[in-house]
Amino acid sequence: MATSVQLHQLKNNFPDKSYCMGRSDSCAPSSSKACREKLRRDKLNDKFVELGSFLEPGRPPKTDKAAILIDAARMVKQLRGEAQKLKDSNSNIQEKIKELKVEKNELRDEKQRLKAEKEKLEQLMKSMNAQPSFLTHPPPIPAAFAPQGQVPGNKLMPFMSYPGVAMWQFMPPASVDTSQDHVLRPPVA
Repeated sequence: MATSVQLHQLKNNFPDKSYCMGRSDSCAPSSSKACREKLRRDKLNDKFVELGSFLEPGRPPKTDKAAILIDAARMVKQLRGEAQKLKDSNSNIQEKIKELKVEKNELRDEKQRLKAEKEKLEQLMKSMNAQPSFLTHPPPIPAAFAPQGQVPGNKLMPFMSYPGVAMWQFMPPASVDTSQDHVLRPPVA
């Protein structure tokens, strides 16, 4: 990471090779505290340069440590804000998923209920088709409405009509058509 100019400046600061060997060489075990401090500062400077290049890729890295730290703090705040927005969005989506699952289960239950009702109606239709097509006798007239002197439940009891059966269903369509009635049957004066 160190350029040859930086190594030359480092060696000029420490002309005695036994004092400090330079950045690329490790300090000798008996080296001074100044050499170790210089290596630590150089390593820290390299980390600052690396951090500056991460913050603004594609641009030449900044050398001002304060500017790098300000940019890093701004970036951390921005990323924390985005992370919080994503957490909120994630929790909203999770709630929506729970609501949709509940709705899905309700719809599934309703589908099962409707399916059972459909099968019940189909069975009823099959049973109605299996019965004979003639009309059954209406229920007997209650005793309160029976003619005088007739015992309820007697077989000779007359029945009034077939309630609830519309007779027009059994008429041909030409007889039911009333669009030409005013021409065919003019009103009597």
